[in-house]
Amino acid sequence: MMNALGLSVAATSTGSPFHDVCCYGAGIAGNIFALVLFISPLPTFKRIVRNGSTEQFSAMPYIYSLLNCLICLWYGLPFVSYGVVLVATVNSIGALFQLAYTATFIAFADAKNRVKVSSLLVMVFGVFTLIVYVSLALFDHQTRQLFVGYLSVASLIFMFASPLSIINLVIRTKSVEYMPFYLSLSMFLMSVSFFAYGVLLHDFFIYIPNGIGTVLGVIQLVLYGYFRKGSREDSLPLLVTHT
Repeated sequence: MMNALGLSVAATSTGSPFHDVCCYGAGIAGNIFALVLFISPLPTFKRIVRNGSTEQFSAMPYIYSLLNCLICLWYGLPFVSYGVVLVATVNSIGALFQLAYTATFIAFADAKNRVKVSSLLVMVFGVFTLIVYVSLALFDHQTRQLFVGYLSVASLIFMFASPLSIINLVIRTKSVEYMPFYLSLSMFLMSVSFFAYGVLLHDFFIYIPNGIGTVLGVIQLVLYGYFRKGSREDSLPLLVTHT
């Protein structure tokens, strides 16, 4: 077993039953908490279907999330990394949710937005196909893990723009109206779980981005505790933005 920078990480078992139980427990917990985040936009899409219109909602968060899930899914497969199957499971589920949300958006969007979002969806699969081809054709296994690992870290850090924008909104408005407590808590718990999973597997590409996510989750929870008095919580999902 080598660390993520030296590389070929994580054998699934280290010979210590306690270590293996902790490792799988952290990964499974991360999958469960991630599921809460994946289903959080459902009220928004029920509204879209009910009204027959996407109104002013944006599809971009779901497009970004789909690409992120696909890259992280690829990182979690044995073609790239050994022993991180729970990264592959959570991101395969996430990719299916984001694809379903994007398809629903396309179905109910006006003609202009339908073309735009459909084109972006094709681009996402084109970029992902290119990443898969390049990583398989040009790199050996160890270099492939580095290549895809750095891409996954970059995509995850890019995704942090969403919680950062919410943190900025809370500070500016001094209100937690658009930062539902249970979603902030789920993001924190998911990040902590995968941070622990990455540390136990000595996988830099898992614990670094989730360490950042943990810090952002703590900030959100602290802000919630500070600003919640006098605020009205709203059920608007974290991943939904308006244009």
